[in-house]
Amino acid sequence: MANQKTKTVYCCAECGYESANWAGKCPSCGAWNSMKEFRMQSGAGMHKGGSATESIGKPKRLSELDTSKEIRFSTGISELDRVLGGGAVCGSLILVGGAPGIGKSTLLLQLCGKISEDRVILYITGEESERQIKLRAERLGIEHDLLYVYTGTDMDGIRKTLDLVQPEIMIVDSIQTISDSGVGSMPGSPNQVRECTMQILRLTKDRGMTVFLIGHITKEGSLAGPKILEHMVDCVLYFEGERETSFRILRAVKNRFGSTNEIGVFEMHADGLICVENPSALLLSGRPEHSSGTCVTCVMEGSRPILAEIQALVSPGGHNASRRSNGIDFNRASMLIAVLEKRGGIPVTACDTYVNVVGGLTVDEPAADLATVLALASSYLDRPLGSELGAIGEVGLSGELRQVSYLNQRLSEIHRLGFRQCVVPANMKEIPADLPGLELIPVKNIRQAIQMTLSKQSTD
Repeated sequence: MANQKTKTVYCCAECGYESANWAGKCPSCGAWNSMKEFRMQSGAGMHKGGSATESIGKPKRLSELDTSKEIRFSTGISELDRVLGGGAVCGSLILVGGAPGIGKSTLLLQLCGKISEDRVILYITGEESERQIKLRAERLGIEHDLLYVYTGTDMDGIRKTLDLVQPEIMIVDSIQTISDSGVGSMPGSPNQVRECTMQILRLTKDRGMTVFLIGHITKEGSLAGPKILEHMVDCVLYFEGERETSFRILRAVKNRFGSTNEIGVFEMHADGLICVENPSALLLSGRPEHSSGTCVTCVMEGSRPILAEIQALVSPGGHNASRRSNGIDFNRASMLIAVLEKRGGIPVTACDTYVNVVGGLTVDEPAADLATVLALASSYLDRPLGSELGAIGEVGLSGELRQVSYLNQRLSEIHRLGFRQCVVPANMKEIPADLPGLELIPVKNIRQAIQMTLSKQSTD
């Protein structure tokens, strides 16, 4: 220990950039006031972590590399397998991020219950006691002899436990609680998160085990710790949803072994997370009939079409008309309100307007523009659109309707759920498939869409 030296470094909390001097602006990523002071010990600490004295491997020719060792296994959770690209890959490092209380620990503990019958699993928890883990496992109905629980947070103890248990799968809950005594900073600091993740990465590749890391997110919605953390792992999953609602969405933002265009949908119950195989039917359940201010559209979540119900409420306002939106970008909703008044001839800008996407779903694609406009017009005129009508289309500033991608998949989902009519852009280049019982209503602009739908409903 006598040969260890302590030095002070300044590390950027956003990107992990290190500097010997403090700076108000990070020279690497440009973030302001992100340089934090840390004290590091060199010498024995680096040797202890194994990152500085790692033996150099022999280079191989590209033609000699073997790709047949990538073996996938099912996690037993269909929606998780879908997001991972068909299952987890042996020897991969997977980072699962999400807000506190969203269900990350529950999801991975359920994973343990599905696959621990034939695989040795080590569950490392730095946030909960053994008793808490046991109570949650009993609530989820998990009881297997091949599932081990370790409550330590030091990397030395984790290495010794790995040598003792020899697991095939390891879960770390959470990476922000793990620390290395050779790094002179507090647990959760950028230095600790980066160094511990690097050591876990080396253990993952050397032992060929699959590791799931749980990470917390900041109030801005990004993973806590340096950005380099997301570059080090093989797969980054975000567990999203409102704590007040029962729906959860698992989304891949990085996947070296699969596509990032898939999502998994879950519903939280008292006995754990339940996979939602048909999210469209679940999101539309309980939809009011013959009610104004509601319209259904189809959004693409990866390669999966999902029907979303958009509700709007327009009421007379005073001098300062208020606007609220939930599930739709506020600026996008404000733009559609202005277009509806200017191009659609409905004076809604002076009214109090509220837009909501049912079920806690977040809609961020322009294909939902037409449904939002029709829901607003329906609420203002107090005329229902009908429970068997959907709308798909992007709205421009001139009020024109523009074509959207994956039109056939969207229309097939609308047809499958029993809808009889759908408003679509008239200039669509993609020829819709033959869907018996579904009438397409092509329109050129929002004024024509309002006349074709709301005027028709008023005369029924």
